[in-house]
Amino acid sequence: MAENELLVDFVMNPDSELDERSQQILSLEKLWWKYAGAKEQAISKQFSMSPTNYYQLLNQLIETDAAMAYDPMLVKRLRRTRSTKRRVGGKVGSGR
Repeated sequence: MAENELLVDFVMNPDSELDERSQQILSLEKLWWKYAGAKEQAISKQFSMSPTNYYQLLNQLIETDAAMAYDPMLVKRLRRTRSTKRRVGGKVGSGR
């Protein structure tokens, strides 16, 4: 998988309150299933951080009003998924 292949559909929204990296994180969450390979590898390549750090950042990001304004359906889905995983005792941010 080429490094630039991950976020082919990503277009920076200059009107958003989110910085470019935050927009890319939300775009990856929305589009990750379209790309071949493991999500954890994509995270490491695209953001140069561990999956653990990525999911910590993602969980902080989805609590912001700016993220909700950027993509309300995605943020609601991610919050709902996180809440469900917590209820059933799964790991938050496991990506599976």
